[in-house]
Amino acid sequence: MNDDYLQQVAELEKQARAIYDAAVEEAEQLPAQTEASARALLEKARADAEAQAKQMLAEAQSKSEGANILDQARQETERMKTLAMNHFDRAVVFVLDRLTGKE
Repeated sequence: MNDDYLQQVAELEKQARAIYDAAVEEAEQLPAQTEASARALLEKARADAEAQAKQMLAEAQSKSEGANILDQARQETERMKTLAMNHFDRAVVFVLDRLTGKE
């Protein structure tokens, strides 16, 4: 019976040592795993921020381009309005001249 008891104690000690060794190994790996996880999170955050910045820049450029197009359209409208007014004045003079028989 003592032999069985000693074998059980030896087996329990062996299992305890295996558990202890596994725990030590896991504890030794935790800093590296934590650092790798932190690096991955940092990289993801950086990539997300970069993507968001690019999107915001593209939207800003789009709005800027839209504003430039609108300004150009307004300038062209003013130019055409000025030309139309000049032609209108000449057209009125032409019609009045025709009506009064000057032409």
